[in-house]
Amino acid sequence: MTLRRLLAVLLPLPLLVALGGAQANAADTLLSQRQPVLASSIEDDTFPATLAVDGSTTTRWASAEGADPQWIRVDLGQPATIRRVKLNWEAAYAKAYRIEVSDNGTDFSTVKEVANGNGATDDLTGLNARGRYVRLVGTQRGTSYGYSLWELEVYGTADSSGDTQAPTVPTGLQSTAVTATSAALKWTASTDNVGVSGYDVLRNGVVVASTEATTYNDTGLTASTSYQYAVRARDLAGNQSATSTAITVQTSAGGGGAFVLAAAGDIADRCTASDSNCVHPKTARLVQAMNPANVITMGDNQYDDAHLSDFKAYYDKTWGKFKAITKPIPGNHESYDDTPFAGYKAYFGSLATPQGKQYYSWDKGNWHFIALDSNDFVTGEDKAEPAQLTWLKQDLANNTKGCIAAYYHHPRFSSGDHGDNPDSIALWQTLVGAKVDLVLNGHDHHYERFLPQNVNGQVDPNGPVQIIGGMGGAPLYDVHSAHPATAKILSTYGALKLSMTDSTFSSQLIGLDSKVLDSSPTYSCH
Repeated sequence: MTLRRLLAVLLPLPLLVALGGAQANAADTLLSQRQPVLASSIEDDTFPATLAVDGSTTTRWASAEGADPQWIRVDLGQPATIRRVKLNWEAAYAKAYRIEVSDNGTDFSTVKEVANGNGATDDLTGLNARGRYVRLVGTQRGTSYGYSLWELEVYGTADSSGDTQAPTVPTGLQSTAVTATSAALKWTASTDNVGVSGYDVLRNGVVVASTEATTYNDTGLTASTSYQYAVRARDLAGNQSATSTAITVQTSAGGGGAFVLAAAGDIADRCTASDSNCVHPKTARLVQAMNPANVITMGDNQYDDAHLSDFKAYYDKTWGKFKAITKPIPGNHESYDDTPFAGYKAYFGSLATPQGKQYYSWDKGNWHFIALDSNDFVTGEDKAEPAQLTWLKQDLANNTKGCIAAYYHHPRFSSGDHGDNPDSIALWQTLVGAKVDLVLNGHDHHYERFLPQNVNGQVDPNGPVQIIGGMGGAPLYDVHSAHPATAKILSTYGALKLSMTDSTFSSQLIGLDSKVLDSSPTYSCH
């Protein structure tokens, strides 16, 4: 008698069916546990989205209460075939919801809709979807509260399973621009039977960066020096190609005014390094590795209400290591204090108001930096020209440096949740009119680098490069359709590395794993 016939005799039919189902899906594995996760909202800091994929049924994610729709999205880390999604609901469950998948984390398609959920555990089997990102979208709450999950589990097969084939060797490596301190590289993309996940850049035989793009700008180099470069490709299974044909690059003379800055906004959540999900200790380590001349913060340095006690308990333990070289500005959360900005001013002291106001300017090398308090420009009220704008115009008129950068919290243009800020049009017009080279912002919790733009947000080489760097540690926000001038947009954590010379600048986004996630071209100052 076969094992299956024996089971049919000895076991009840429901249990036999369950066993048969388990055999059918024996190859499926749990893909979602401890993977990166985002949510549309959280009830408070004690119920972050990460707790829905931590493997524990005693910790949970909870959304904001009383609002529809809400969502939670998990990044599986690589494309996969998805056959099963299991939802372990807390009391606050979804009566109606849908399961969606996406290849890029932005464009989703629905694979399952539920209209009569009753809470407890929903085990959705028999799915046949493919993608890297899986999103649960709750459209109707089953209670008056929000949505809450003990665990979100995604089962299936990663595309790289059993893959042993390496990508092809990158070809066409060349240098597209060279300065005294940088070398811009590009190459032709490799191919792979499953998919190329990224490239390693080797300088003099040593890996100096990893990037998903087919371009890289190597900065911090020494003037009048020869460097040898090569690249190699990697795939999702960890297979690695042979190294490309090497090229030699000679940096130009000069570069005495070169320096590196680190920058980010929206930094310290109310957590410490003892919590593995706490991000600002990790971004602080990225800053330390850059060894910057100065650190720029683009507001919302401390969450949620930016009391002095919070600054001391959280920000100070990580980014506070660079306090002496920090050039801060406030965001809207710095105003959420018993006395607005009291904690911010008390913590940073004279660094917060070096010229008597919460806006100021400073010089380094051939660069003039303007630190602005954009809270003055988001009231939405019709009023006379703010005193800060009058000061800004005079400061720009007095400037004698060849390159100009400005930084403030609320961006004029953004593809994030907060969107564009029309209240700051006068500020943006002033900066564009003065041929400012670089503008740094926070507020929206994502990374977005724009091509040079004019006052209307149209691509214009005479305009400034705007970068949103709101990924310093606070919970990430979702991103939406990119602007026409958007060069790169990512919903990810990291820190900006800015490489400045007497006449040029370039930027890199460094991810939590120290890999380069984006590199700008080397721009010449206007």
